[in-house]
Amino acid sequence: MPTTTNKNTKSKSLLLQLGVVLVVLGVFAVAFTQRQALIDWLKLRGYTAPAAVTQLTVEDTMTPYARKVFYVNKPALEDKTAFTQCKIGGEQSIVLGCYHGPQNGIFVLTVTDPRLEGVEQVTAAHEMLHAAYDRLSSSERADIDRQLRAYFNNGLKDERVRQTIDAYRSSEPNDITNEMHSILGTEVNDLPASLEKYYTRYFDDRSKVVAFAVQYQAEFTSRQDAIKANDAQLKELKVQIDALQADLKTRQKDLDDESARMQQLQNSGDSRAYNAGVPAFNASVNSFNAEVSRVQSLIDRYNALVATRNSIVLEAQQLTNEIDSKVAPAGSR
Repeated sequence: MPTTTNKNTKSKSLLLQLGVVLVVLGVFAVAFTQRQALIDWLKLRGYTAPAAVTQLTVEDTMTPYARKVFYVNKPALEDKTAFTQCKIGGEQSIVLGCYHGPQNGIFVLTVTDPRLEGVEQVTAAHEMLHAAYDRLSSSERADIDRQLRAYFNNGLKDERVRQTIDAYRSSEPNDITNEMHSILGTEVNDLPASLEKYYTRYFDDRSKVVAFAVQYQAEFTSRQDAIKANDAQLKELKVQIDALQADLKTRQKDLDDESARMQQLQNSGDSRAYNAGVPAFNASVNSFNAEVSRVQSLIDRYNALVATRNSIVLEAQQLTNEIDSKVAPAGSR
């Protein structure tokens, strides 16, 4: 009997030890599978997003998951004097924001010009999507990459967006699909159904983000279109002015020749011939003067249009400077 009791005791002890091992393994297994959630919890413990950051998530209609991804990166809104975190190759790049992976920070340039309302919202959404892309599993990323490339190659009609993405082929050739993920998600209104469904993971109403992008891009495109239209008008006016001035030059010579002939008639005492030629000569002078006035009017129009064009160019440059992190704010040294 004593031997049997000892065996039972040992069995229970082994079972208890095994149970403890299984529990520990289970804890490790849960910790492994939920490691990102645990990391997020630790990063967000005690964190309260600044009001301006929270406002961006509201305006972008970020989902609870997207807000978490955004907040985990402790997003910072910085003016030009403090915007030093976004650099490429040691030189501060002309950017609106950046994401430091893995999940190590999001920085957004503060843009206060009311004409550029929407820049901060789109930038915040863009950088959040970079952080979200970083979290995709290998299989998810492969699937999303395939869909993004397929749409870019066969469905994208917006030439500006296409050129924006193409620009990354030289600056960031290894991150093209990553950039597509952020750019298409924030700047293209109509995406394939599967991609639209995917982006609902991050936005309750993605069209509001796109509307912000359209709104501030219009400030640039409208001025670019106006400059192109002015340039076309200036080219046409110059052709007219050059042609009329060439004609005036020829007519001026004809008038000078006729004036010399009339003077010769008068000097020779041939009053009859002189008087007969006066009406035609005066008519030619009047026609010449009218054409001079017409040319001057066209020149005035040309100069006014140049002034208008240059003022639009100045506005466009001012807008560009507002979002150029290399350009110091007014009054700074």
